[in-house]
Amino acid sequence: MDRSAADTTDVEAPSLGHILHGGLAGLNAVWAARCLVATAALILVLVTLDPFPDLRSEAATTVVAGRMALTYVSWGLLAAVAVLLVAATDAPALKSLVTPLHLCLVGWLLINIAFSESRGVSIQRFVLAASVTSLAVLLPLLPPTQRSFNLCLGAAALVLLTLCYLGVVLAPQYSIHTALDVTEPQLAGDWRGSFGHKNVASPVMTILVYVGIYLSAVGSIVMGPVIAVLAGIFLVFTGGKTSSVLCLAIYVLASLVYVTRSLWLKRLICFVPLIAMNLLTVGSVLSPSLGAMTRLLPLDPTFTGRSAIWEFALAAVAEKPVIGHGYAAFWDDVSARQTAQGSEWATSAAHSHNSYLDLAVTIGLPGLALVVLVFVLAPLGNFQSAQAHNRSSALAKLFLTVWLFGLYYGATETFLLDRQNPIWFMFALAVAGLHFLARFQCVAQTEPPR
Repeated sequence: MDRSAADTTDVEAPSLGHILHGGLAGLNAVWAARCLVATAALILVLVTLDPFPDLRSEAATTVVAGRMALTYVSWGLLAAVAVLLVAATDAPALKSLVTPLHLCLVGWLLINIAFSESRGVSIQRFVLAASVTSLAVLLPLLPPTQRSFNLCLGAAALVLLTLCYLGVVLAPQYSIHTALDVTEPQLAGDWRGSFGHKNVASPVMTILVYVGIYLSAVGSIVMGPVIAVLAGIFLVFTGGKTSSVLCLAIYVLASLVYVTRSLWLKRLICFVPLIAMNLLTVGSVLSPSLGAMTRLLPLDPTFTGRSAIWEFALAAVAEKPVIGHGYAAFWDDVSARQTAQGSEWATSAAHSHNSYLDLAVTIGLPGLALVVLVFVLAPLGNFQSAQAHNRSSALAKLFLTVWLFGLYYGATETFLLDRQNPIWFMFALAVAGLHFLARFQCVAQTEPPR
């Protein structure tokens, strides 16, 4: 090679060494950006843009337009950046999401919105749900390695726990339910942390217990136990009975599924108790014999009188069983609807207190069936495939546990497809994580060049 030419090139253009150095520096920046977006999404959904609402004020029950606009912009921008970052390196993973079943669900939601009783409301809320769900689905792909994913997950959990405990210590009137709360003064003394209600704080803390156990299992001997212990203590003080009972029960159930080889046995273990739980709750208002059985139980399967709400919701399903009343558009204005005598208070409910029933009300029975196929049945098959290929067993178990918790929590509360609901976000993340682990090997420890 002509030496003079090389010298000329060195003067007039960057050397190969400089080009490589710049490329690697850019790679580091991209990797850092991916982790930053993942952590920001987790913190945004867990902490929200409006933490520690003052429940003693009437303003806490109203939606501020400017605040909602900021929420839409924040989620939309994060989702757009996440799509750009993932599309550049993980195109096969994105293509794997384009399945006939997924397309049918999205298509049905669009049809449902077109025929919604409040089309504008449904469109607006669907846009937010699409942004939030897209981020949740892409989040397992954003951190470049499993180690960086663990760090993002742990960092977000610690930020939330720190804020919640600081709130309890320094500003208890904003982080603990009080007798002066406008809507539910009877919850006085229950911890809610930075959330607006203990029924949101308790399931989130349950999921953080699972996160802490997972981090401990993969070698985080400090951060993992700290997260598990702090979240467990907070869970107890929230007074959330359903989440407290499910926390241990679901982990035991997930562990049993984990050591079971047969997919059919896995299905029986996962779904038989879930079906029984729904039959003993919502089913008890449909069948007199089931209702008689539930009255013999030593606990209240109606969860403090929710049977009136379930009856009201079932009547709404009967009105429009196929198309539904419209995505996220039914419960805003139900006070004028007719109810059975003595159950008029059911029209003041914000949702049906059962995710599956609520979907039947809003997106119809076909929509419910599609959600069951995508979010209830498919993830277990994905876990079986990931386990068969021995792909990141500890991470697969975390996703399995969070998914199972969501299925059973959904029998008592409404969260499926619920926009920026943190339980929905973590549930969708777990479902997506199982989908990807069933098809791709997780990058374990590789770090970007320095």
